[in-house]
Amino acid sequence: MATRTILLDVGGTFIKCSDGRQIPINSDGTREEIEASLTSAVGDACEVAVAIPGPFDYNHGIFLMKHKFTSVYGMKFEDLCGGKGKTFHFIHDVNVMLLGEMTSGEGKGFNRTALIALGTGLGFSMSIDGKILENEFGSPAVHIWNTPYQDGILEDYVSKRGFLRGLDGITVKELAQKAYDGNKEAIERFNECAAILAQAIRPVLKEYRIECLLFGGQISRSFGLLEPVLSEGLKDLGLKKISRISDIDNATFNGLRSVSSLS
Repeated sequence: MATRTILLDVGGTFIKCSDGRQIPINSDGTREEIEASLTSAVGDACEVAVAIPGPFDYNHGIFLMKHKFTSVYGMKFEDLCGGKGKTFHFIHDVNVMLLGEMTSGEGKGFNRTALIALGTGLGFSMSIDGKILENEFGSPAVHIWNTPYQDGILEDYVSKRGFLRGLDGITVKELAQKAYDGNKEAIERFNECAAILAQAIRPVLKEYRIECLLFGGQISRSFGLLEPVLSEGLKDLGLKKISRISDIDNATFNGLRSVSSLS
């Protein structure tokens, strides 16, 4: 009998499962609530691949977050879901997105690739000669979200809260539609965010001699609004490609499937 494998994309509100289920999870909930959600997601699978944001010890499957999942800080994912006897693989959610693009997406064939994930936060991952750059815990080795910028950090200006800074009652998707419809203020906000991002990431792209720069995350659905200013701001770095990832909806699962034993 074949080993049943489940792929999980763990967020702060839902766990997306490769079998089509979406399991609600309250990242601010009690240990018991989180246990129930994880147990339901894992089910009777024998092999489990998990994409999850950090801080997290990906080598040992231990929660290290202090801004969410605080009730299970220091605990093992395996213990929380009753996973004794199961095989687990853990990988950072942005790393796994890049891994999928290197294997079968827009990053295929490049030796030096970086991926920026634009959404609620600001994620970043790099691959050099086919190897994801990781720290000792398995998180991306280089971060850009906390790069100092003006009166705060870069994430304050180019994540969801940056795009919507000073705007009330609107989503980034709605702001993008306004820009596509020709609204000057909306267009200017996307141009402003693109210029800030290009300026901030230039040093790291230059240092690591990145050839291919990819964009993932929900905000990258509006990549067409960002691309002109980004390309202009980075044009002298010798980038061979600046592109949105190939499949935003399935990027995480595509990456998880590329993990060797789950191919």
